[in-house]
Amino acid sequence: MGRHLHTTLTACLAIALTGWPAISPAIADPAPAASATFIRPNMPCPADLDTLTTLLLRDLPSYANRTSQRAASLLESDRQQSYVLLAEKPDFAPLTLGPGQYNPTTGAEPPQVFFVTLERQYTATEARLLEHYHWVFLTETPSGWRFVMMFSRLANYPDGQPITPPRDTSYGVLAEATRQWLNDCRTENIAPLDESDPF
Repeated sequence: MGRHLHTTLTACLAIALTGWPAISPAIADPAPAASATFIRPNMPCPADLDTLTTLLLRDLPSYANRTSQRAASLLESDRQQSYVLLAEKPDFAPLTLGPGQYNPTTGAEPPQVFFVTLERQYTATEARLLEHYHWVFLTETPSGWRFVMMFSRLANYPDGQPITPPRDTSYGVLAEATRQWLNDCRTENIAPLDESDPF
């Protein structure tokens, strides 16, 4: 009887102080469950150019948009902003470099990554779609692939207007995004190839 009364009084005191019944220490402080860790495995940067291109084009829109936003923030610019919606391989012939544009020590032209981007540009009155055609020239070094230069051509989409002549865009947003991605690739800081990634 005395023990039962003591237990009842303890429960009533707990309710009065906290508003909740007293809870067994085993229930109030359960042993922490083992937490699952989801760590992305490191992936060596592919030496194969086709695999490298597949991974680059998969990630390039997000890299380019972050690069563009950082640049606009640093410059406090109110210029028209373009957002890369996708990057993919088109069916076009590669661009031949003219003399004097790039002179590799081996005498051979550097490998090319040729792709097209679809971008949305916002103006004061409308949003329009633009296609950019890009030729990225790379060089393979002992530490991995590195950026050499980029040329681009621009066209409205889907109006079918003539595209502009190739121009050097080696210091543009897409070029900087490509440099950053290649750096992350060399340091094994990109997501591995997934079965859903297009080839």
